[in-house]
Amino acid sequence: MHFIDSHLHLDLYEEVQRKVMIQDIADNPALRAVIAVSMNLASSLTTKELAENYPNLIRPAYGFHPEQELPDGAEQQELLVWMEKHIRNAVAVGEVGLPYYRRKEAESQKRSFELQPYYDLLEKFVRLAASHHKPIILHAVYEDAERVIDLLQQYHIQRAHFHWFKGPVETVNRMIDSGYSISVTPDIAYEEDIQKLVSVYPLDLIMVETDGPWPFEGPYKGRMTHPVMVADVVRHVAAIKGMGVKETAARIYSNTSRFYRIGEYRD
Repeated sequence: MHFIDSHLHLDLYEEVQRKVMIQDIADNPALRAVIAVSMNLASSLTTKELAENYPNLIRPAYGFHPEQELPDGAEQQELLVWMEKHIRNAVAVGEVGLPYYRRKEAESQKRSFELQPYYDLLEKFVRLAASHHKPIILHAVYEDAERVIDLLQQYHIQRAHFHWFKGPVETVNRMIDSGYSISVTPDIAYEEDIQKLVSVYPLDLIMVETDGPWPFEGPYKGRMTHPVMVADVVRHVAAIKGMGVKETAARIYSNTSRFYRIGEYRD
């Protein structure tokens, strides 16, 4: 069986942890690749360097994670210019999206929050992905996903990856109808909402991820998040779908390889 971790913040691990993890991946014939997403320009630079040092094994994506303070206009432009220059060697634009949790925290503290500037930046990323025919990796959950779908369809984006998605059934159905992909994390082992999502989502639109170094509970409590955990995720997906693990693994691997246009074998 072969696996791809479709969403990993490799640059956020401590350097020693990262070196050990990369060696683990290189030594594991089942782990074919990781999609390394970025948080901002500094993160993108690190991700680019890692991908250059470990070609084919680490597949880079560049972007700006929305759950942080928005950079000023000059910094945004610097990132976009840099991405335009290096997008050819990236597998995707990402991680990008809208700041759901940051906004909800502000609302709970009775603080004002301007969403529109985040939306405006996201539109620039969507436009960039569309102009270069690149897929886009999205942080867009609950009601934010509806606005993002509208934007994707405005720019005729077909390869959209909603990572660790949560949202109402109406949004889920719209995503399925649009042919958009989701990825699920190790929390499928203990989160009923994720189990329900997997039960209704078409297998051909499902990928697996860790979102490392994000930590998990349940059987993973106290463990460092590692790409090998995607094998457990596949087993849970197989059980929910009532399918064999090998068949499920092959289908999910094919989904991810096709979505990110990754060859079947390492060069």
